[in-house]
Amino acid sequence: MLQKDIEKWYPLAIDTIYGGFFSDINYKWELAGAQNKFIVTQARHIWTCAKLSEFYHNDYYTKIAKHGFEFLKNVMWDKKYGGFFDLVTRKGKPIKENNKIIKKAYGHAFVIYGLSAYFEVSNDSSALKLAQKTFEWLENHSYDTIYGGYFQFISEKGEPFVNGYNGTPPKDYNSMIHILEAYTELYKTWKNEKLKERLTSLFYLIRDKVTTDKGYMRLYFQRDWTPVEFNYSSTDKNKNFLLDHVSFGHDIETAYLLLEAAEILGIKDSLTIIKAKTMVNHTISNGWDSFNGGIFDAGYYFKDKDSITIIKNTKEWWSQAEALNSFLLMSELFPEDRVVYYNYFKSQWEYIKKYLIDNINQGWFIGGIDIVPENKFSPKSTIWKCNYHTTRALINCINTLERNNNYK
Repeated sequence: MLQKDIEKWYPLAIDTIYGGFFSDINYKWELAGAQNKFIVTQARHIWTCAKLSEFYHNDYYTKIAKHGFEFLKNVMWDKKYGGFFDLVTRKGKPIKENNKIIKKAYGHAFVIYGLSAYFEVSNDSSALKLAQKTFEWLENHSYDTIYGGYFQFISEKGEPFVNGYNGTPPKDYNSMIHILEAYTELYKTWKNEKLKERLTSLFYLIRDKVTTDKGYMRLYFQRDWTPVEFNYSSTDKNKNFLLDHVSFGHDIETAYLLLEAAEILGIKDSLTIIKAKTMVNHTISNGWDSFNGGIFDAGYYFKDKDSITIIKNTKEWWSQAEALNSFLLMSELFPEDRVVYYNYFKSQWEYIKKYLIDNINQGWFIGGIDIVPENKFSPKSTIWKCNYHTTRALINCINTLERNNNYK
């Protein structure tokens, strides 16, 4: 399945005229749309191809990763003020947000992530240097020297919005977990003490502050890490759930990311594995669809309810891929547990094959067709959707199954 999926993406997604990768591909795998280029998706393609090169022992994918690296280096890096533009046109012209150039820590994290993986398979020192340069840029323009962590929004000139931007608080779970992910990848090849210090602090921040004892993450924070929580009752109508809800996909993904970071850092305490297990168990207990399988997108703990309420029952492609990966990981770590994780893994794979994989045109739908049948006609690629989550999950699962002599 992995190989068939990859063959649909490359070389189709490679922009041989202006560099980088195409963003807009319709459900029939036809290029269709504006083809604006988002730093996150461009960098994710680099990471994906680097990992495919490693998995298949095939330099073809290394060359594709290099193609993406050149676009980041030559087009998306701001040569005047430093840092990366968040979004550019197909030709590479920066696109403003509310008439401003806004740079984001989240996007820079994926640059580090992609370039670190590319360096691992290519030994291209210029890629490592750019990853290091990006790390230093985040340190100088995004890192909070008072309270720790990173500000998400940064001005064109590199000034952080310490009180947030355009109604969004200054710090958030998603930026933090992906900076953790990026620094983990970079630390594999660059044993820098400052990097280790930041990676370690992020690890404990996410494990002990962002993640609750119940096993879900708080989403947004003020500068001093005060959580943004509204404590809605079930009768509230004016709801701001984007800032305050339970994101099952991110929780189950972060369980994996914490264990990955702990391994790289050599952190062997039992609390980490217990916390990761709690995050997966919380998702199973509260976000699992016992009828069709798969995990729902979002829930909420209303203050007048004893249990969680599902507030978004759709099932995005990326969260299903992350659940597949984490279920199998837990089954390997806890083979005799009362929660039979391997059964959840098998059920999740059946759900993906039935409701997410396009058996006519190939590839993954943007979301489960059990909830939204129209997803059959959803784009295969957008500025937010590419093949990073799916490729990582499938490679990890194949490697785990082979390691346990259970791959067929």
